[in-house]
Amino acid sequence: MALSKSSKKSNKLHSKKPDLLRLQLILVIILSTSLLINSVYGHTVDSVGNYRLEIGWMREPVVSGETNGIELFVSPLDPNLKPEKQEFKNGITGLEKKLKIQLVYGDAKITLPLSSDHNVPGKYYAFVDPTRAGYYQANILGEIDGTIVSISMHPPRVENKTYLEFPTKPNEEILVEHESLRDEINEIKETLNRIENSNHNITISYVAIGFGIAGIIIGSIAFSRRIR
Repeated sequence: MALSKSSKKSNKLHSKKPDLLRLQLILVIILSTSLLINSVYGHTVDSVGNYRLEIGWMREPVVSGETNGIELFVSPLDPNLKPEKQEFKNGITGLEKKLKIQLVYGDAKITLPLSSDHNVPGKYYAFVDPTRAGYYQANILGEIDGTIVSISMHPPRVENKTYLEFPTKPNEEILVEHESLRDEINEIKETLNRIENSNHNITISYVAIGFGIAGIIIGSIAFSRRIR
């Protein structure tokens, strides 16, 4: 009888594990989806030392194949507030020669010099023509009054120009969408392969899958809105 009771307890514990993993997966999808939706448009905020950094695209929504630019706002950091809860004010000037932006897309990199905005102290910009849809990484490099700056930030996703053109040739639209989806699927596959090769536990694999599903959900929402 003792063995049967222990086996029942073991079965109950094993039955709870899949439920726990499902709950973790659902929470990851909800949280990641809300974060992705909130970052579709708008600026990204972070901090280095005693300074608040904010970046974003000059023109939104961002479309591939059109001239755009990265905006950078630098201001003092209020230690009593989180960087994203602070507004840009009291901008720090004179940094156009001390900071630079390294824009990264996949294996491609380009270093962009900054120009100051004469109308807004503490605001800087660098023109660039994003030729591919997807997510870009902006590395802010240099120094601010002796504080070394080396931070990676991520502006909102660049959308494909075809999504906003009208009228559109059907064949061109299909090819562009296929290419964009193929790139995103390849990114998900590479991420899952890296996790598998690093011998992480199954929970981390579920988290990675959750982010992949969340990205697909966002893409589906955007595609359905475009059709309407």
